[in-house]
Amino acid sequence: MPGPLSHLKVLDLSRILAGPWAGQVFADFGAEVIKVERPGRGDDTRHWGPPYLKDGQGADTSEAAYYLSANRGKKSLTVDITSKEGQQIVRDLAACCDILLENYKVGGLEKYGLDYAAIREINPGIIYCSITGFGQTGPYANRAGYDAMIQGMGGLMSLTGVPEGQPGAGPQKVGVAVADLMTGMYAVSAVLAAVIHRQQTGEGQYIDLALLDTQVAWLANQAQNFLTSGRSPERQGTAHPNIVPYQAVPSRDGYFMLAVGNDDQFKRFCQIAGLGDLAEQPAYATNAARVMAREQLVPMIEQATRERDSGWWLEKLSEAHVPCGPINNLQQVFSDPQVRARGMVVEQEHPTAGTVRTVRNPVVFSASPLEYDQAPPVLGEHTEEVLREMLGKDSGEVEALRKEGII
Repeated sequence: MPGPLSHLKVLDLSRILAGPWAGQVFADFGAEVIKVERPGRGDDTRHWGPPYLKDGQGADTSEAAYYLSANRGKKSLTVDITSKEGQQIVRDLAACCDILLENYKVGGLEKYGLDYAAIREINPGIIYCSITGFGQTGPYANRAGYDAMIQGMGGLMSLTGVPEGQPGAGPQKVGVAVADLMTGMYAVSAVLAAVIHRQQTGEGQYIDLALLDTQVAWLANQAQNFLTSGRSPERQGTAHPNIVPYQAVPSRDGYFMLAVGNDDQFKRFCQIAGLGDLAEQPAYATNAARVMAREQLVPMIEQATRERDSGWWLEKLSEAHVPCGPINNLQQVFSDPQVRARGMVVEQEHPTAGTVRTVRNPVVFSASPLEYDQAPPVLGEHTEEVLREMLGKDSGEVEALRKEGII
């Protein structure tokens, strides 16, 4: 059965992560996604290694793990968009696509005749999504924007890391490029909303999406804490600003995550931890009281949790329906029986490596299950196929374009 978006064609002119992540979601959902890349070089992330995918003899291929993480299910077309012939190829493809993704700098595609105004002339119904660091307007519009700097500018690093005054204090970025990834996810939802709008009205539209806007938007409860109180939240390590206890706690052999979400769960935790009637005392009986008494309460909890191994705590607390969990490294993550049972790793055939493993899309559809038939493509793997099947070019025309360095 085809995926839920099998009726859509996406022209992906984006590179690095935010745009390609959106393109991969569209591909996972069944859309035909054509990834346009520079001849001979391709997406920069193809070279962001090591590690690189190994071939059958154990030697490195040209495919970096970074690239593999965001380009599954696409068709790779190499074309030189600085040439007039290459620009025409992209325009011809855009004429028969539903969606165009791009993350060039503001105005960067206008000189090639590939900006929204030009594409709309040949395809009025196209949904054209531009992803930049700072958006199409404002004093920073022409600046380059990368994930790490956006995490800093957008407030996330002020919330992430060890609290001031403690060993190791200072701002930390999140271990994956969350500003890029969230921008990619917002791009997917925005484009699909525009698809529905087009179904109702017949008109396409332009989507302006910025990494900084996205980062500010998904500050979520922390942003609302500031807007409500006027006080900037501070770094609290693994602790939660609005819930106590909700943080990593020490055990006899390491740490585990304790995530008490309500007063009943706290009572059950105290019973297991041997903390007597602590949960009945007015100073700790409600979450609001526990937040106010954080500095007095957490040391008492940590003293109790240090008395037993993490495994004991995880077993007893889980039996009592007190939310908790291990703090796993990635080897432990992919060995976890729940992760394995959910089939979070998919294996696909790869033209140079034999097979490649990637992490599946987390969405499970009941009526249109997702299929993973296309591994992240090698550079230019589908150039001739796309030109022949979508644009009707014959082998002679394709070969002429190749000889001229256009593809």
